[in-house]
Amino acid sequence: MNGDRDHPYNVFAYTPSRARDGPQQFLKRYRGYLQADAFGGYDGIYATGNVVEVACWAHARRKFYEARTSEAERSHAALAWIGRLYEIEKRAKDLSVTARQALRQMESVPILTALCQWLREQGTAVLPKSPFGQAVTYALNNWKALVRYTEAGILAIDNNAAEREMKRIAIGRKNWLFTGSDRGGATAAVLFSITSSCQRHGLDPFAYLSDVLARLPDQSPERLEELLPDRWAAVRKAALAS
Repeated sequence: MNGDRDHPYNVFAYTPSRARDGPQQFLKRYRGYLQADAFGGYDGIYATGNVVEVACWAHARRKFYEARTSEAERSHAALAWIGRLYEIEKRAKDLSVTARQALRQMESVPILTALCQWLREQGTAVLPKSPFGQAVTYALNNWKALVRYTEAGILAIDNNAAEREMKRIAIGRKNWLFTGSDRGGATAAVLFSITSSCQRHGLDPFAYLSDVLARLPDQSPERLEELLPDRWAAVRKAALAS
């Protein structure tokens, strides 16, 4: 999980399989937006009505990219449409949440409306099982979730930030191969959460853990949040400034 601006932490959770029980248990008390790919294991989470699905344009784009060798003209046209959306996001990056939403409503929504119509037209002209046909089907089946990022300035056009964090797992397992046990996997998830969140805030994980572990025995439960990476960094920065 890659938290938002108000919750700037990366959280890894271990599950022994990709079954839907894992995500459902982890998010059972969550209320709000959840951005992910269209993995079927998340469907039960959205069905509760407490979690609002936000799809990922990077995943939708990838399918058109993969279809370019068999349907070049249409695939490149689709990539051009999506490229226009990303150009808007480049300009929206440094805006306030309110201004970002306003920009998307003004510029992205009309493009998305036109793109949806174009995809419907193109979908009738190609074989449904062709790579391009499947890319169109994926986009249209997830359209409501794909356009949801325009509803709020806090949302992103894709979940690439979370995907990048998962690379440390994909690359790392080539070295360690296995975690040894479910308990080992759960421990690894905790350690990944700590080190990844530290790196997110530009902290040295060793320096952070050395200080936090030394302070934990005397830290009351009510003040544990003071040891979160962003808050720890803020206090440390203030101390150095004084």
